[in-house]
Amino acid sequence: MVSRTGVDVLVPDAAAMRALGRTVAGLLRAGDLVVLTGPLGAGKTTLTQGLGEGLGVRGPVTSPTFVISREHPSLRGGPALVHVDAYRVGDALEVDDLDLDASLDDAVTVVEWGEGKVEGLSPDRLQVHIAWAGAGPAADDHVGEEPRRVGFRPTGARWAAVDVSSLARLA
Repeated sequence: MVSRTGVDVLVPDAAAMRALGRTVAGLLRAGDLVVLTGPLGAGKTTLTQGLGEGLGVRGPVTSPTFVISREHPSLRGGPALVHVDAYRVGDALEVDDLDLDASLDDAVTVVEWGEGKVEGLSPDRLQVHIAWAGAGPAADDHVGEEPRRVGFRPTGARWAAVDVSSLARLA
């Protein structure tokens, strides 16, 4: 589904989530901030693995939950991937302590659980929300490979000319 403010993509499984990440990587460049939001187990790290593959960075890309931030240098001269898990980061002041702005201009920075915490890093960002496609009363009780709905909402001047609606063709 395409809207004036972004696009929603239905993703059937983990392999498709990685493939979507590889495609989104083609839209990214050094200096981009990607903010991932969604419940535990929704696919934030899986999407980031695809981004890493698409950017051609040294891996493996794994959840940085215990180290909070991990940098993956490019293997082909492109931008590095800075992968952050802000789950245990309390607020924007703690984000400042991570010193993410030091590498922001030279890398693609992806922040899981970053909504409400990292928007001050850049007025230009790609907000990505991942949810269970069949969300209902038991939305947190998912088993196996269930479809996800991934919403992309570009924000700021950098993203004004980027056609994220092309991602809808993947649905």
